[in-house]
Amino acid sequence: MRDLAIALPWIAPALLLILGVVIFPAGVMFYNSTRDISQSGVDRGGVGFENFQSLLDFAPIWGVLARTLLWVVVVVTLTVLLSLALAQLLDKAFPGRQLVRMAVIIPWAASVVMTTLVVYYGLDPFYGIINEVLVNIGVLDAPYGWTKNAPSAFAWSIAIAVFVSLPFTTYTILAGLQTVPADVLEAARMDGAGRTRTYFSVILPQLRSALAVAILINIINVFNSLPILKVMTGSIPGYEADTIMTLIFKYIQTDHRIDVASALSVVGFLIVLAIVAVYVRVVKPMREV
Repeated sequence: MRDLAIALPWIAPALLLILGVVIFPAGVMFYNSTRDISQSGVDRGGVGFENFQSLLDFAPIWGVLARTLLWVVVVVTLTVLLSLALAQLLDKAFPGRQLVRMAVIIPWAASVVMTTLVVYYGLDPFYGIINEVLVNIGVLDAPYGWTKNAPSAFAWSIAIAVFVSLPFTTYTILAGLQTVPADVLEAARMDGAGRTRTYFSVILPQLRSALAVAILINIINVFNSLPILKVMTGSIPGYEADTIMTLIFKYIQTDHRIDVASALSVVGFLIVLAIVAVYVRVVKPMREV
């Protein structure tokens, strides 16, 4: 207790910040999920788990959940695989490496909405430059409305999400590569290990901590991502391109159902916790190599 009393003045600001921006909003979210809130925002009393039941009765919800998991798994997997290759390249000495490293940051520094809008208008069937290029090189016979169809808009959303996630993941892995001891690599070469064997048996295990940070943060960020899907699929009617985040947005902005949106937010929160818990349990990312 004495140690806690000494440390409390130093950690109190951080604890207050966590309480204000994390715990309090989460508590309000859980509370609202059990209330009957009118479209004008009036709390008409508690309803228990009726809001969750209304989600179960909502037919498209299972497609939305499956699409959310597909969104997270595909984006995170492609991001990590491409970042591993890109980080390995940037770790080598070659002319102009500093310029390339700076260029990799651009998708991260730029606005996600701006990047998505550039692609969105580039895919327009009437004046989009991406459509025009695809027609000119013979990939398409005529311009195609990529953003007017749920499957193609969702696929392009995945591509954009991977693109904007690459910089953070690449630099996290690149930082991990800097910690691999040179004498370990030299010992592997002296023992006759080739490049492939050295990478998978020596380098990759040393990246466990860096990969743990990159994967966990990407899982959380991608799961909670709204701007990309909102821009790319927002004009598509129905729920064929929705994830949990876009459905929450529709509940709030279109239906004004704060109570049901809060219930869906709780479901999303629990799913993220479950995914992270399983990942940490199975992979044991912080285990010593």
